[in-house]
Amino acid sequence: MYNRGDDIMDYSKMEFKKVIERINTLYNKSKNEGLSEEEKKEQAEIRQYYISVIKGNFKCNLNKVEKTNKKVK
Repeated sequence: MYNRGDDIMDYSKMEFKKVIERINTLYNKSKNEGLSEEEKKEQAEIRQYYISVIKGNFKCNLNKVEKTNKKVK
């Protein structure tokens, strides 16, 4: 979560598309004009959230994979 003044940002309640848009916005701003310390903290937190979601999805999909003994010709 990120505290923006009185506003606390809970990324898990955002649409994932919005999370990606925010990551891209912060990245572009960092390259063009630089980020404030508060924005750097937000960038680190939102990236960590993104990675945890991707890892969770990957593990979920991997758990659905079943090994078979069939040989492919």
